[in-house]
Amino acid sequence: MSITPGGETLARDASLPEDRLAEHAGAGTEESEAPHGSTLPRYVAVKAGGALISLAMVVVLGFFSFRILPGADPAINMTRGRRVSAEEVERLRRQFGLDQPLVVQFLRYVQDLFTGDLGYSYVYNQPVTGLIADKVGPTLLLTGSAALISVALGLWLGQLAAWRRGSWFDKIQTGIALTFWSVPTFWLGLILLLVFGGMLHLFPAGGMTTAGTDYTGFGYLVDVLRHLALPVITMVAVVYAQYLMVMRASVLEEMSGDYLTTARAKGLPEDKVRTRHAVPNALLPTVTLIFLHAGGLIGGAVTVETVFSWPGLGFLTFQGLNAPDLPLLQGTFVVFSSIVIGMNFVADLIYRVLDPRLKAA
Repeated sequence: MSITPGGETLARDASLPEDRLAEHAGAGTEESEAPHGSTLPRYVAVKAGGALISLAMVVVLGFFSFRILPGADPAINMTRGRRVSAEEVERLRRQFGLDQPLVVQFLRYVQDLFTGDLGYSYVYNQPVTGLIADKVGPTLLLTGSAALISVALGLWLGQLAAWRRGSWFDKIQTGIALTFWSVPTFWLGLILLLVFGGMLHLFPAGGMTTAGTDYTGFGYLVDVLRHLALPVITMVAVVYAQYLMVMRASVLEEMSGDYLTTARAKGLPEDKVRTRHAVPNALLPTVTLIFLHAGGLIGGAVTVETVFSWPGLGFLTFQGLNAPDLPLLQGTFVVFSSIVIGMNFVADLIYRVLDPRLKAA
C-alpha cells in the first residue's frame, strides 16, 4: 500500500500495475504543485491591477483638483495687471480649450495621455513633455546621490548602533537620527543655505551652475558638485535617519536568534557574526523601505529644489503653481505619482522574493 501526494491510498495488487501506480502518483504531485506555481503570476497580476487603479485615480484627481484651486483660470492670470478686454480674455480661454465643459476637457486630456502628450505649457509656451524631459536629469542627480548616501550611511550606522545597544555610540546616533527625522526638510535647507551659503560663503547659494561661467570638463564637474552639496546634505540628513532607525530595530530583533548563538559556538568573531548572519537577515524590512521611499524621495524633492533653486522637476512644479500653469501641474503630478506607484509595486515584488513566508503563501 502507498499514499500519493494527493492523499489517496493505492493498493499494490494485480488490478493496478506498477506503471499505473507511478502515473497516478505523478498526477497527484502535479496537482499539489500547480497552485503554488500559479501564486506568483496571480500575485503580480493583483499588484499590477492595484497600481493601474491607483494611477487612474491619480489622473482623475490631478485633472479636477488643479481646476478648483483659487484663481486657477489661466486666461485671467496671464492678463493680470494688463488692460485687456473681456473679449481678449475669452479668446485666450478658447485658445486653451477652457471654454469646453470639464467632461470634454477631461476626455481630451485622457486621450492625449495615451499618446504621451501631457499638454502645452501656458507659461513656457512649450510642450510639457519636453519641459519635464529637460528637468528629469537634475532631479535624478539630486535624488539619486541623496538616496545612495542615505542608504549606505543609514544601514552602516544602524547595524553598528544595534550591535552596541545601550552604549554611548548607540545613544548619540539614535538621538541625532531622531532629531533629523523630526526636522522639516525646508527648514533644514534654509538653515544650511543661510549658514554655509550666506554667512560662511562655503557653497553657492542656489542653482546648478555658476551664472556667467563657461566651465568645461573637470571644472564644470567641480562647479556642479559645489552646487549639489547643500541640497544633497539636506535630503540625506532627513532620509538616512529613517534607514538607521529601521535597520537598528531589525538587527535588535535578530540578535536574539539561536542561529547567532550557534555561529558564536563555532568560533566566529563578533564582526563576522554580525556581518555574515545578523545583518543579512535584518535587511528585509530595510530593503522594502528603500524602494517604498525611493518614489517619495523624488516627490519630496519639490521643497529642496525650491529652497536651493535647483533646476529640476520640483522647482518646475513650484513655478507651475505660481502661474498657475494647469498642463504643467498636471504633467508633473502624473509623473511624480507614477514614480511613487511604480516604486511601491517594485517594493511589493521584492518583498515577496526576499520573504520566504510570502513565497509559500
